Amino acid sequence: MAFNVTGLVVLVVFYLITLATGIWAAQKNNKEKSKKPSEIAMVGGRNMNFFVGLFTATATWVGGGYINGTAEIVYLPSRGLVWVQAPAGFALALLVGGLFFVNPMRSKHYVTMMDPIQETYGNVMASLLFIPPLMADMFWFAAILASLGATMKVILDIQSYLAIIFSAGTIIFYTLLGGLYSVAYTDVIQLVFMLSSLWICIPFVIMNSATESIAHTAAHSSFQTPWLGKLEVHYLGRWLDDLFLLILGGIPWQTYFQRILSASSTKQAKLLSYLSGVGCFVMAIPSVLIGAVAASTDWNQTRYGLPTPSERGEAALILPLVLHNLCPTYVSIGGLGAIAAAVMSSGDSALLSASSMFAHNIYRKVLKKKATEKEVLWAMRLSMVAFGTLGAIMAFYSHSVYDIWFLGGELVYVLLFPQLFCVLFVPNTNTYGSAAGFFIGFVLRLLAGEPSLKITPVIRYPGCSLVDGVYVQLFPFKAVTMLVTLLTIISISYLTAFLFKRGILPCEWDICKIKEDCVLMSLPRRENTGGCTKIEELRANVSVM
Repeated sequence: MAFNVTGLVVLVVFYLITLATGIWAAQKNNKEKSKKPSEIAMVGGRNMNFFVGLFTATATWVGGGYINGTAEIVYLPSRGLVWVQAPAGFALALLVGGLFFVNPMRSKHYVTMMDPIQETYGNVMASLLFIPPLMADMFWFAAILASLGATMKVILDIQSYLAIIFSAGTIIFYTLLGGLYSVAYTDVIQLVFMLSSLWICIPFVIMNSATESIAHTAAHSSFQTPWLGKLEVHYLGRWLDDLFLLILGGIPWQTYFQRILSASSTKQAKLLSYLSGVGCFVMAIPSVLIGAVAASTDWNQTRYGLPTPSERGEAALILPLVLHNLCPTYVSIGGLGAIAAAVMSSGDSALLSASSMFAHNIYRKVLKKKATEKEVLWAMRLSMVAFGTLGAIMAFYSHSVYDIWFLGGELVYVLLFPQLFCVLFVPNTNTYGSAAGFFIGFVLRLLAGEPSLKITPVIRYPGCSLVDGVYVQLFPFKAVTMLVTLLTIISISYLTAFLFKRGILPCEWDICKIKEDCVLMSLPRRENTGGCTKIEELRANVSVM
C-alpha cells in the first residue's frame, strides 16, 4: 500500500486547526483575573457556557476506544450488537449521575471528585485512592492513542508510533496551555467533525457492491453469524456484570465531575449530564452501522481479500478497515479525521483529569500545603507532561483496545465507586472502613484473575470455564467485589466507631483520630488557657491528617 500524502496533509491541517482553537481558548483565562487561576484551569471558573459544556461532556465519553470498540463488538462473530453495552451503559451512568451526584458535589463547591474523599478520610487514604483513577485515565489515554495509531497505519500507511507521538504531543501542548477552556472549545470542533465525517462514510459502505443488506444479515447468516448477536443464558451473569460496570463505574471519573462542576448552576449541570448521555447514545450509531456492514461484507470482493479480519485477528481494526476498503480514498480520509477527533477529545480530558487531581489533591494538600496558585499550576502542567508521556509509552504495548478500556473502568468501579458513594450518602463512615474496603476490594479483584494481563484466577466463581486456554468468569464477580467493598467500608466504619466510643479499644490505638475525645487527649495543652485546643482548631488539625 502506497503512502497517502493527501491524507497526511488533511490530517495535519485538522491538527493545526485544533491546536489553534486550543490556543485561542487559552486566552479566556485572561478574562477571569478575579478568580483563582487553578480553578479556571480545572473547572473553567465555574462559569462554562452551557452549549460548550454539553459538547465537551459528550465528546469526553466518545473517544477512539468508544467508536472503534463499538464497531469491533458488533462485527465479532462471537459477540454482536447485543454485547454493545457502552452506549446504553454510559447514557444510564450520566442519568444516574445527574439525578443523585450533581447536588452533593456542587453544594460544597468541590474542585475534584477526590475532595469529599479527602475531606472525610484524610490525606493518606486520598493519596491511596488517587491511584485507581490515575491508572484508569492512563489506560484510557493509552487505549485511544493505540486505536488512532492502528487506524493511521491502515489508512495512511505510516508507522503507528509516529501517529501516537504526534497526537500525544499535540494534545499535551494545547491542554497544558489552556486547561479546561482549551479542552472544552476544541471538543466542539472535534465533536462536530467526528459526527459529520462518520455519517458521510455511512452511505458509501452500505451501498458497496461487496456488502449485503444489513437488514437481512441482522438475523440471517451470510458471510458470518448474524450481527445482532445472541445472548445465551449461561452468559447472562457476565452481561449484567459488564452493564453495571458501565453504569455505576461510569460515574466516579474526574472527567465527568469536571464538567458538572464547571457549569454555572446546578440546574444546568443536571441538564448537561442528561443531554450528554443522549449524545453518547446517538454518537454510537455510525459505529454500530459500520460494524454491521463489516459483518455483511464478502471480504473476498475487496482489496483486503481473505481470510477475513476476524480470522486474521484484526477485529480491533474493523472500523478503519471498512473505511479503507469500502469507501473512496477521499471519504476514508474523512473517517480517519473522525477517529483522530475522537482520540483528541477524550485524550485531553484524561490528561486534564489526572493532572487536576494530582495538583489539587496531592501537591496542594499533601506535598506542599502552603503552595501558591502559581506553584499549583506548574505542578498541574508538569504532571500533565509526565502522565501524557507515560500514556503514550503504554499505547505502544496495548493489543486490545476494548480490553484495556474495560480494565481501567474496573479499577474505578470496584475500588473507587464504593468510597465516593459512602462519603456522599452514608454518614459517619471513617478511614478505618475506607482502608479495609480498599484492600479487600483490591485483593478480591486480583484473585479473580485478568485474561488481558494473563493473570490466572485463584478464586473461580460459579460458571468459571476454560475457553481457548484462558479462564473466563461468567459469574458477576465485579458487582460482587464492588458490593463487598461497599459493605466492608460501612461495617468496619461503624464497628471501629462503636469500639472506640464505648472505650472497648483505648484511645492510643485510634491512629486515624475518629473519636474527638481521643484527639483532644492526644493534643498538647496550652500554657495560658489551662484547657484543650478549641474544637474549631481541632477539626482543622484533623482535616489535614
